[in-house]
Amino acid sequence: MAVQTPARQGRTNPSGASGRATPPGPDVPMVSLLGVDGVRVEDPEYAFDGTDADIVGLLRDMVLTRRLDTEGTALQRQGQLGLWPPTLGQEAIGAGTMRAMKPADMCFPSYREHGAALIRGVDPLDLMSLWRGVDMGGWDPIATRFNRYSIVIGSHPLHAVGWAMALQAEGATGTGGPDDAAVLAFYGDGASAQGDVNEALVWAASYHAPVVFVVTNNQWAISVPTTRQAVVPLARRGEGFGIPGVRVDGNDVLAVQAATETALDRARAGEGPQLIEMFTYRMGAHTTSDDPTKYRSHAEEERWRAKDPIDRVRSYLQHTGAIDDAWLAALQTETDEFAADLRARTIALDPPDFADWFDVVYAEQTQELADQQQAFRAYAASFEDHAAEDHAAEGRAVEKQEGRR
Repeated sequence: MAVQTPARQGRTNPSGASGRATPPGPDVPMVSLLGVDGVRVEDPEYAFDGTDADIVGLLRDMVLTRRLDTEGTALQRQGQLGLWPPTLGQEAIGAGTMRAMKPADMCFPSYREHGAALIRGVDPLDLMSLWRGVDMGGWDPIATRFNRYSIVIGSHPLHAVGWAMALQAEGATGTGGPDDAAVLAFYGDGASAQGDVNEALVWAASYHAPVVFVVTNNQWAISVPTTRQAVVPLARRGEGFGIPGVRVDGNDVLAVQAATETALDRARAGEGPQLIEMFTYRMGAHTTSDDPTKYRSHAEEERWRAKDPIDRVRSYLQHTGAIDDAWLAALQTETDEFAADLRARTIALDPPDFADWFDVVYAEQTQELADQQQAFRAYAASFEDHAAEDHAAEGRAVEKQEGRR
């Protein structure tokens, strides 16, 4: 398929290079490799090196992610989950970043990276059990190279930098060998103002750590727009720390993967950290306890709906003949079966035994925790005894009342 250069909106890169449009605001070029219309475009610095077969795989990743997400929302509405943070509209970021990672790389996600978790090998039931309150996020971060969710906003970039510094100390990065590893850390536009995030940037820059910071700018920190949070693009936030940054069309999965691969390659080669601003939109609510109609307009949502990350990839692949209606029908069947299986397994989860949580604080339980666990079990049992007594008393009262009749 011929590569075309799209008409660019607003201000553009002064170099006139194709595929780098900048939204209204401070001049920062935005990497784009696949237009909203599904037409491939060129960028002077970044290129997607995969085949159409690879893009088909990315489409499948995104469609499964969306089905996982919509199922999570539905289960929460049915009372099966306590809460769910939707990732609707941000599927390209999870797919593109994870396909750019190598097996030895480590990921530190925010709590909205459901697609990234799925692609990295986390059982989606583990995600559901976390939001159902059955466990504390019990997938194995070492086996999956995907750390557990951190609900504390902006705390995990520090963990990511610590892991990256450990790679340096162990000689597991920057050697020029095929097994060199790097770290990827996600956080959002709202978290970019947190002190922990800025401390992480300081440490990463000072120690030239092999870490890539992915800032998911979905335009809203709950109800606060990005335009109120920062006066310069988030891609430039790293400059004061000595960390290069780039803004990427976060709804363009090809651009996401290309930019992430480049940044991770730099990190593995010992060239230090990088910051990537993924410019996207949170199509859903902040969480299922949020009502976005209270603070943003339907017209705004519709403008972004036209930039749907799945639609543009589907259009491209249909135009090239890489997929057809039969393939799409098969994918629909796969996602239906995926959702049905996940739904059934989620509903079948046993209620948690809260005493078990004392077993997972450390790798090995301490005596102090064992004592606390025993005390907790005795405390919980006392309520069961009182409940049995209350039930018996109610029964005697009913019998007495019936005897008077």
